[in-house]
Amino acid sequence: MRRDTTAYLWLGLGILVFAFPIYLTLIGSTHDASTIGRGDVPLLPGPLGAENYANAWNGTGGGRIQGSPAGLMLVNSALMALGIAAGKIAISLLSAFAVVFFRFPGRMIAFWLIFVTLMLPVEVRIIPTFQVMVDLSLTNSMAGLIVPLIASATATLLFRQFFLTIPREYVEAAKVDGAGPLRFFRDVVLPLSVTNIAALFVILFIYGWNQYLWPLLIINDRSLETIVVGLTKMIGTGDAQNEWNIIMATAVMAMLPPVAVVVLMQRWFIKGLTETEK
Repeated sequence: MRRDTTAYLWLGLGILVFAFPIYLTLIGSTHDASTIGRGDVPLLPGPLGAENYANAWNGTGGGRIQGSPAGLMLVNSALMALGIAAGKIAISLLSAFAVVFFRFPGRMIAFWLIFVTLMLPVEVRIIPTFQVMVDLSLTNSMAGLIVPLIASATATLLFRQFFLTIPREYVEAAKVDGAGPLRFFRDVVLPLSVTNIAALFVILFIYGWNQYLWPLLIINDRSLETIVVGLTKMIGTGDAQNEWNIIMATAVMAMLPPVAVVVLMQRWFIKGLTETEK
């Protein structure tokens, strides 16, 4: 009993350490900029919450906030994150299916070439990738935000490892029933992969949502700006006056979609990571 109490105390302390900055951000978003600027943030909500969130949503605050509506940036980030997650899962499913269930020359070489790309993050190949986007006239477009980031060696590896656990009897039974590869993929492989897809979707959505360097480089049109890039541009340097209350309100709104995805898909996420018997 004493050991359990100690464990809960440490767990509560850990939660407090992680949650307190978020709590301060939430509280700061309900006060005026001068209160935050003085470093005098109270621990209780202020009276300006509705006004601050309305200004952040519509981009009607002063200074750098003007013309940067959080509502539009949230939509852009959501479209990018959904596109990246869906694209990565679709391509990874097909590539893993081909590597596992088809026999063709160079099959394992193709797989290891995909695997090697794990050592080449976006930052390493960003210059040639940007040049390709320029040549294809995809800069300042949603396609330019999504397409270069949809290939995923990690997801391909995970799906391949799962597909290897599917009994060969399923393949033989599908052949006896006259099912072709696409029907086998649709009727057998996809239903068995639902929990894995759900778990990967959560991870990949957050990955896409948190992208900063690539959207900063590829987008100059403010109407396509994502929330992560927009937040950094709201913060001035030097002696610039920052509207910290609006910035904090925008930060709180930026946290809500990833949190909602994790909460709504928590059961699938945990099941996909822990389930071993299919």
